[in-house]
Amino acid sequence: MPHLYLVDGSGYIFRAYHRLPPLTNKHGEPVGAVYGYTTMLWKLADELHKADGPTHMAVILDKSSKTFRNDLYDQYKAHRPPPPEDLVPQFPMIRDATRAFSLPCIEEEGLEADDIIAGYTKAALAQGWQVTIVSSDKDLMQLMTDPSVDMYDTMNNRRLGPDHVFEKFGVGPDKLGDVLALMGDSVDNVPGVTGVGPKTASKLILEHGDLEGVLAAAEGMKKGKLRDNLIAQADNARLSKVLVTLKCDAPLPEPLDDLALQGIPDAPLRVFLEHHGFKSLLAKLSAVADAPVAAPTSVPQEEDPPCEHDGYETVVDEAALDGWIESARHQGWIAVDTETTGIDATRAELVGISLALQPNRACYVPLGHGGTGLFAETPPQIDTAVALAKLKPLLEDPAVLKIGHNLKYDMIVLGRLGIDVAPFDDTILMSFDLDAGLHGHGMDELAATHLSHSCIAFKDVVGVGKSQRQFNEIDLDAATRYAAEDADVTLRLWRRFKPRLAAEQVTRVYEMVDRPLVPVVAQMERHGIKVDREKLAGLSTAFSTQIAGLETEIHALAGGPFTIGSPKQLGDVLFERMGIKGGRKGKSGVYSTDVNELERIAADRDSPGVEIAGKVLEWRQLSKLKSTYTDALQAQINPATGRVHTSYSLTGAQTGRLSSTDPNLQNIPIRTEIGRQIRDAFVADAGNVILAADYSQIELRLAAHMADVPQLREAFASGADIHSLTAQELFGEVNRDTRGRAKTINFAILYGISRWGLAGRLDVTADEAQAMIDRYFERFPGIRNYIAATTEFVRENGYTVTLFGRKTHFPRISSKVQHERQGAERAAINAPIQGTSADIIKRAMVRMGPALAEAGLGHVRMLLQVHDELVFELPEGDVAAARPVIERVMASAAEPAVMLSVPLGVEIGVGPSWGAAH
Repeated sequence: MPHLYLVDGSGYIFRAYHRLPPLTNKHGEPVGAVYGYTTMLWKLADELHKADGPTHMAVILDKSSKTFRNDLYDQYKAHRPPPPEDLVPQFPMIRDATRAFSLPCIEEEGLEADDIIAGYTKAALAQGWQVTIVSSDKDLMQLMTDPSVDMYDTMNNRRLGPDHVFEKFGVGPDKLGDVLALMGDSVDNVPGVTGVGPKTASKLILEHGDLEGVLAAAEGMKKGKLRDNLIAQADNARLSKVLVTLKCDAPLPEPLDDLALQGIPDAPLRVFLEHHGFKSLLAKLSAVADAPVAAPTSVPQEEDPPCEHDGYETVVDEAALDGWIESARHQGWIAVDTETTGIDATRAELVGISLALQPNRACYVPLGHGGTGLFAETPPQIDTAVALAKLKPLLEDPAVLKIGHNLKYDMIVLGRLGIDVAPFDDTILMSFDLDAGLHGHGMDELAATHLSHSCIAFKDVVGVGKSQRQFNEIDLDAATRYAAEDADVTLRLWRRFKPRLAAEQVTRVYEMVDRPLVPVVAQMERHGIKVDREKLAGLSTAFSTQIAGLETEIHALAGGPFTIGSPKQLGDVLFERMGIKGGRKGKSGVYSTDVNELERIAADRDSPGVEIAGKVLEWRQLSKLKSTYTDALQAQINPATGRVHTSYSLTGAQTGRLSSTDPNLQNIPIRTEIGRQIRDAFVADAGNVILAADYSQIELRLAAHMADVPQLREAFASGADIHSLTAQELFGEVNRDTRGRAKTINFAILYGISRWGLAGRLDVTADEAQAMIDRYFERFPGIRNYIAATTEFVRENGYTVTLFGRKTHFPRISSKVQHERQGAERAAINAPIQGTSADIIKRAMVRMGPALAEAGLGHVRMLLQVHDELVFELPEGDVAAARPVIERVMASAAEPAVMLSVPLGVEIGVGPSWGAAH
């Protein structure tokens, strides 16, 4: 029997728009809704319902906001806000996406999509067809009066029939229009009858048959507001019935037979996906012209079924756990995730472990569930020690691949319990190495992007506010649905990403740089670093005194007190009270007082705000350092270890650099006295010292190699001062001023700085800055050629590549918005250099442990990685032996994968604190 699927396209579009973050394609156009819509439609058209045998399909859209209903009632949908600004240009692209699937995209002037769906439903039923309406819209539920019509709610993966209408509205589909007419619709501005909700409406219809029956009986009803409103608003109710009734008799825009489903043709879809740069979707096609995707035999490539949470297993006895372990050993891989009592892996306690073997074949092993109160019940679960004794051999088995998402966290938690997880794959790193710069890499976003799946929100499980509970306090059914889904989704993501690594040529950076780093960073976080609480408290006191003094000075300069930390009050003081020129207001009407604006004012010697701007910048820095470091670090000392354990993100910076939080060590000022004082609080244990090893000018060295600049290569090879060389080349002499300018120019040009940006840095005119840039390129043409070649490459390909194959995508490189495009170009110029630098220090970190162990120095601990620096703690007597090992590993970290034409210089310092080691 023919089976027609009618897709409510408008519902799909808005769901796609709101479920994904803003995305742009390689042309700089917004495509978040386009991408989401495409993935959802693909799943529906090609995979999700093959078992149901759809023979015909069409996507139905709204042509415009005005229909025949507006002629009947000019306030119909009058209160609906316009679509979001960045969604409007995506509507034509969504129509293109529909046609790329060779699906009819039907819309008709004067009709709503619901009316067109009603017309096709009536026509299909007349020919004896089955009809499935892909929507959960209540108005369309009126069409399910025939048993051959049902609805499919893709958001909740469920079929809807007449029983659903009765459960929700208390009447069948044939009476739903009467109920909707009485209750009205605030979204569509259907008036209805005041005070009548769904329950009252359904009660009235059941008692009196239909709308006219209710209105006729109103006079005899008990006196009250309901009776009065039914009488007074009878015309509104009748109008509402017309507005909610679907128009079934309009001519069909296309014949039914033209809606035949032919399958997804390769060519038009490929052109569409390539145009927008939707690489993960291109990988789903059977062949890609320039890089066919061949799946390893261990990674099935058939599309996964929807997540079925009710099928997940709660493992509460040893025999069941043994079965899962045995299946994992037989298969050779298993996805793993942990549930804990907090987000700090060095303090959190293990609550449970989830496992997944195949899509929908997932389980949760509760270990620490049960309330903390006197009468709290502990649910049945395996003893933690017994379960871990069984799981440890599996998680350490070299013949079974463990798959995790952000596995560093789980490694720290399990490592504290004596379990070393290996070997492994990490889907957060796979996503990062494949798609850095295109989107985030959290599980929820990846599930929506790649699986068209919305993960259960943590807050929906544990609650929020005063009613929030710990994860170990929720019931096992809810815990299993949430936890097992994490493992299930991780496995599904791995099945998508694994074959893409080789196809998209990122296997090298994943296998040689990022994946080996995970256990190294996990160990660093577990080690932590000692901080001197008394030193921090003294700094906090000193900073408080300085901050108070600055506040007094700022208030005096401003002519009165105000809240310095309020951008609005500060803007009013600077640009209204003091009359400083050049202030600019944002959309909110508040003057901008960001760092760029304050630096502009502070640099203008003729401005009346030159002094106050400088003071405010100093006040902000001291306030931030006090709150972020000297105050916060004291609270961040782990009572169990007496040390501070920063958390590193391996995917936090899109060029590949590590970033840290709690505390963020990247933002401690590098060359200021205040920054040194803070670093002085990071100390070694008694008998130990801190050793800091820093790459010297690594980005300039890499630029000399990658841009092939003979003068710079020779200077680095001979150990000459690179900034003095540049000063001699540009200015003909070397002194303190010319060397300082040369240093600024060396780094600024590698970051793609503009003439205006350099003018601001050097306090010269834009023309003078441009002359310096021109002279620089004249003396070092290799740099100019590198910038041109890099810019051209990223414009053509949409991404840059490091020497180790790390890709960084720049979707705004072709943006029609000038500042967005120029910003992408500037970032792209530096990305290959900064990314290669990040790759090199990561390789050094991976090799450091084995090298030190081989030298009999396995007790030397690597504690921190900040920018181009590694920080160690070791016994003072081992410094002489450890120094050459550390220097050799760092200097040769690129080899043999990359042989550089310049040496990598490493500067090493030693002292009782991090600050003293510099």
